[in-house]
Amino acid sequence: MNQRLRSQVVKELLSFLRDPKSRLALVGPPLIQLFVLSFAITLEVSNIDVAVFDQDAGPWSEELVAQIAAASFVDRVVSVTRAQQLEQLIDRREVLVALDIPADFSREVAAGRRAEAQVLIDGRRGNAGQIALGYLERIAAGIATDLHEARAPRTMPVVTRHWFNPNLEYQWFVVPSLSGILAMMSSIIVTALSIARERELGTFDQLLVSPATPVEIVIGKTVPALAIGTLLGGMMILAGVYAFDVPLTGSVLLLIACLLLFILSVVGIGLAVSSLCNTQQQAILGTFSVVVPVILISGFATPVENMPTFLQWLAEASPLKHFLVIVQGTFLKAMPPAEIFANAWPLAAIAVVTLSVALLFVSRRLQ
Repeated sequence: MNQRLRSQVVKELLSFLRDPKSRLALVGPPLIQLFVLSFAITLEVSNIDVAVFDQDAGPWSEELVAQIAAASFVDRVVSVTRAQQLEQLIDRREVLVALDIPADFSREVAAGRRAEAQVLIDGRRGNAGQIALGYLERIAAGIATDLHEARAPRTMPVVTRHWFNPNLEYQWFVVPSLSGILAMMSSIIVTALSIARERELGTFDQLLVSPATPVEIVIGKTVPALAIGTLLGGMMILAGVYAFDVPLTGSVLLLIACLLLFILSVVGIGLAVSSLCNTQQQAILGTFSVVVPVILISGFATPVENMPTFLQWLAEASPLKHFLVIVQGTFLKAMPPAEIFANAWPLAAIAVVTLSVALLFVSRRLQ
């Protein structure tokens, strides 16, 4: 490393680490967000209230209501005497789900015929309502299975086994993903502020007259951000293993190597944003205008396969999408090296493209 490049790297590191508040801001908020979001981001539904209008009052309707009341996701069951009360409770947001059991429910079950009950869901909370409906359908299916086994005891029971996450611990999905998301956000913000900060403070003019080439400037701003982002990502991975007890079953070395590629690809995005901004405020706004779409199309919240074809193609250009596959697979299912490489080479390609674009923008600014 020549003297000019070394000086650029040292200058960037000092600008990041000289201020104690900046050092705290680089480490504290991402770790706090990891611990807070790990509990806050969940698709599980719990502590819901269910309204029940039982017109049957027979043994099977009572069994259904009893199992619903005993379910872990139910806080309380509200019994009503009129069907209009179900609508009123939903309108007032006092319950999420309402169950209307007809008068012939137990008779139909006893006769071996199909018994139906109406479920009303608050559509204003559509996602939570659909998940709660799935829970209720599982309870009803369990009662039907028990009834079938009681009538045909020779039938072999069906045993469900969840691979890679036997107890369906939701934090096992969320924590590895958050390590990539938060490391990406920190790395992009650090790099997005670099050139914008110099332009805002007036030191960017010194780069115009310095002997440093555009390549040396880009490398000098990339290396510190790469080191800081990789350090933060590694800390979050350690927190996932030791603080949240998420099993790390795959290769740690391959995961760190992919983390380096991932941070390198997002650093190029941050440098490109920074070179287009004149102030740090503009850089922060530009960062969030890029980060939010990247997270939305990464497959973190919704599967990429459920998106329109255009967005699926666009997701292939998102470094976060490929890294989430790697980090989740490394944590939970010991992803083999061949599959890791299949998602690692797109990260390398994205890094080449983003850094090349950043170099082009910086070169134009220096002209």
